[in-house]
Order: sequence, then C-alpha cells, then structure tokens
Amino acid sequence: MKKRWICLFVENEIGVLARIAGLFSGKSYNLDSLTVGTTEDSAISRMTIGLTSDDKTFEQIKKQLNRSIEVIKVVDYTDTPIHMKEILFVKVNCRSEEDVAELFRISNVYGVSVIDYDTTAVLLECTQTENRNNDIIALLKRKFINRIEIVRGGSVAVEAVSICER
Repeated sequence: MKKRWICLFVENEIGVLARIAGLFSGKSYNLDSLTVGTTEDSAISRMTIGLTSDDKTFEQIKKQLNRSIEVIKVVDYTDTPIHMKEILFVKVNCRSEEDVAELFRISNVYGVSVIDYDTTAVLLECTQTENRNNDIIALLKRKFINRIEIVRGGSVAVEAVSICER
C-alpha cells in the first residue's frame, strides 16, 4: 500500500464531483483527501485526490477515471516532483496565559499563523504539507490533551518547475 496522488481536470458542471466521488465509493475505494476548485478556465475544475492503494487497484482507478465522460485529463502525481500544501485550522482551548504564550512560541517555531485569540482560546492556521501538519497536530495533542479542535482541508498540488517538495 502506497500513498498516491491524482490530479483530474474535469468539466465544471453540476454533479461532476458527486459522480467522481460515487465512482470511488461504488468500488469501495477510500479517499484520503479531495479538493476541487476552478482553473483559469471557468469551464474546467481541477481535483486533487489523495488515496492509499496498491499498484493494481491504483491502475484500475486511473482507467475508470479516464473512461468517465466528465474527466478531461488524469495526471498521476505519485512519483512526480510536486509542490503540495494543505490548509489546517486548529483551535486550542486555553486554561491560562501560559497556554496562550506557549501557543505563540509554537507558532513562531513551526511557521504557523495565529489568526485569532483571546484568554480562552487560540486559533492557528497552518498552510503546510500534509506531513508537516500531521507533526503539528501530534505536538498540539501531546501538549493540550483533549483541548484541540481540528479542521483540515484537502491537499492541493502542482507540478514542480525546478525542485521537488513534498
């Protein structure tokens, strides 16, 4: 089993997302991440899909996506140099001023933005790789046990121009 990434260019029409997601659920494939947004052409949307699968299953998924009428292009990013980021919001409930100060220190060290805070909570915004966000979540879970709320968006990716970053 390996982490895989696919980029789909699809027609920007009502129901396309549901049909693509239905293709995955109908075959019992699990999605780890799915993000969708319009491209420079408002008639086309770009989907970035993350999943974990073996080689055989992944080839079946790509073939089925290529057969879908709404899919214009399928790009396998699994072994391609890419730049990838995921948005993450973490709200941490604070019990003291020391908690607030600690969260500001953590934000400085890890390159996380404090976007809102008061004496009872701090709201952090992270736009980093999925792995880096996982590390930040693990740290916050250890330091602020049962006091965090996590909101994650899916990853977006683009092929690298000159360097690889994952």
